[in-house]
Amino acid sequence: MDALLTAADSALRTVFARHHANRPTPMWAETPAAVELDESEKREAAALMRVNHVGEVCAQALYTAQALATQNNALRQHLQTACHEETDHLAWCEQRLQELGGRPSLLNPLWYAGAFTIGYAAAKLGGDRMSLGFVVETERQVEAHLESHLGLLPAHDGQSRAIVAQMKLDEAQHAKEAQQAGAAELPAPFKALMKVAAQVMTTVAHRI
Repeated sequence: MDALLTAADSALRTVFARHHANRPTPMWAETPAAVELDESEKREAAALMRVNHVGEVCAQALYTAQALATQNNALRQHLQTACHEETDHLAWCEQRLQELGGRPSLLNPLWYAGAFTIGYAAAKLGGDRMSLGFVVETERQVEAHLESHLGLLPAHDGQSRAIVAQMKLDEAQHAKEAQQAGAAELPAPFKALMKVAAQVMTTVAHRI
């Protein structure tokens, strides 16, 4: 019951609460602070940061579901720690969205529910090693996705680029830690299905 209440609390906080980062917001030292974005650049940057925010909502759901599913206390602690670290990303994306005049996705409850279901099923059906493998593949795909955003964001949107760059580094570290914890390699069809699901999410979240 305690675990269920913790999972429910995490879901409500992720989807509806305002988040606060433990680390300072990353800054992009290469870009002069005086450079202003025009309205079209702000709209595009906001859409991309909304997609990134959705990715972090899904990461919270994934880690929370897998922590609920596992019977391994050490793995549960590992997943909960990663979940707390991802909160910084949520806070940074929310702050940047507000600065750009954007908003989070209206479908965040749906994104959270979908990611939670997938994460819980993966952990229950595949066991701890498969669960960790799912984390590794998720983080690798997110890392590649963030790399693409560094090429899509306006060249002089230093603030958004700094946030995305730091998120990319953090995701790579989470994948490495899951690998070291004993992750199993996911079958190719699973990886392909994850890519398709991610493409649907990013396409829809870019607009809604």
